[in-house]
Formats: sequence, C-alpha cells, structure tokens
Amino acid sequence: MAVGDGARTQGRDEAGADRGTSGEARAEAGAAAQLAAILNLSRYHREHEKFYARSPLQRAIDLQRAARTLTTLADRWADVAVGQATLPEARFAGCEDLNEPAAIQADGVLFMEGEGEPVELTRLKRDLGIVADDDEATGSWLAAAMEASWDAASRLRHPGLADLLGERHRIIANDWQAAGLSTLVGRLARRALDLLAPLDLSPRGVRADLGGPRLLPSYLHSASELLDRAADLAAESAGLVHDNERRWRVFRRRVAAIVAAAAPEGP
Repeated sequence: MAVGDGARTQGRDEAGADRGTSGEARAEAGAAAQLAAILNLSRYHREHEKFYARSPLQRAIDLQRAARTLTTLADRWADVAVGQATLPEARFAGCEDLNEPAAIQADGVLFMEGEGEPVELTRLKRDLGIVADDDEATGSWLAAAMEASWDAASRLRHPGLADLLGERHRIIANDWQAAGLSTLVGRLARRALDLLAPLDLSPRGVRADLGGPRLLPSYLHSASELLDRAADLAAESAGLVHDNERRWRVFRRRVAAIVAAAAPEGP
C-alpha cells in the first residue's frame, strides 16, 4: 500500500468515526428533547385535567336542574284543568293554574298574568345553547388533540419508560373517550333546545295548548329526558379524566428521574 493510500484510508476511518459520533449526538439530543416535552406535558396537562375532572360535574348538576324544572312543569300540566286568567286586571298576578310551587321555589319559574314566557325559562334555553356550543367545541378540540397524542406516543421508545407505556396510552384513551362524551353532551343539549324553541310558553300559549292538544307536557318530558342523559354522560366524562390523576403522577415522576439522571454533573 502506498503512503498516500494509507493516509486516505485513515481519513475515511476518521470521517466515519466523526459521522458516527455526530449521529449518536443527534440521537441523544433528540431523546433529551422528547423527554423535556414529555415532562412539560405531564406537568401542565395534568393540572389542566384537574379542572376537567371537576367542571363536568358542575355541568351535570346544571343539566339536572334544567331537566327537573321541565319535568316539574310537565307533571303539573299533564293533569291540571285549564283555568281562566287569575285577577285579569292585576298584572303580574301569579297564574294559579299554571304555576307549580316547587318550580318557583327551586328555579324561580313564575307564570304571571299579562306577561310572556317566564324569564327563567328564556335563560334556561339560552344556557342550553351555550352548553351545546361549548361542549361540542371542547369535544372536537380534545378529540383532535388525542389523535395527535396517540401518534406521538408511538415514538416513546426510551427503555426507562417501557413499563409505563400502558399508563400513557390509558391516559390518552380516557381523554379520547371523554372527548366523545363531551360532544354527545353538547348534541343532547342542542336537541333538547330544538324541542323547546318552537313552544309558546307564555301563559296564553300554555293555556291554549292545555285546552286543546295538550302536547306541551310531552315535549317538556322529552326534553328533560335528553338533559338527564346529558347530565349522566357529563358525570361519566369527569370520572374518566379523574382516573388519569394517579397515572399522570407516576408517569411524571419517572420522566423527571430519567431527566435528572441524564443531566450533566455540575463543576
């Protein structure tokens, strides 16, 4: 072998070693960046989920309250004899045939002579529209986020996390299922609103229905059943997210330990 050939061979060996070292460095840097991202997610998304383990429970209570209001009125109107205006000359007098004391005490729904639909029912329908918009939007966003998280989880190959991959995927699965429930809660609320929106719930309109086809009780009962189911699903969603708490805690503790072990020692 000529001297020049030996030099060229040595140069190729050194270049190959440099590329190998460079590739290893890039791989290590990529793994470190992935662990840093996971550590960030395990901190902030865990805190975020604490809210969504509680918020749907309040939503469930609100939906149950709305359902109870509708059921209370429907139960009364199903059997009550239609009456005439009470004290027709006294505006704001309570409608003795239409009012249910339980609905007045619990939810403030008061039918008054000379007035239109009780403002509390108007607010109930407004709030159902807000619930529908919010829960459908939340469900759509969360489903898309879990699609991305599922793909990202397939790249978790650190040996220190091998025994926790099931936990990470369970977190995603729970959140994905909660996303579907949130969307369904929104749709149920919207359909209940669709049933209520065309109804004339003024004293004049209610009396006209009760003196004729008496369909209002049936529509109110149907809307309340939709809201009751939405409330059940909202509570189920909260339970799914709450189930993630321990899983996040265990996962974060392990990732933090791996990051700490890989950190360079100080001087």
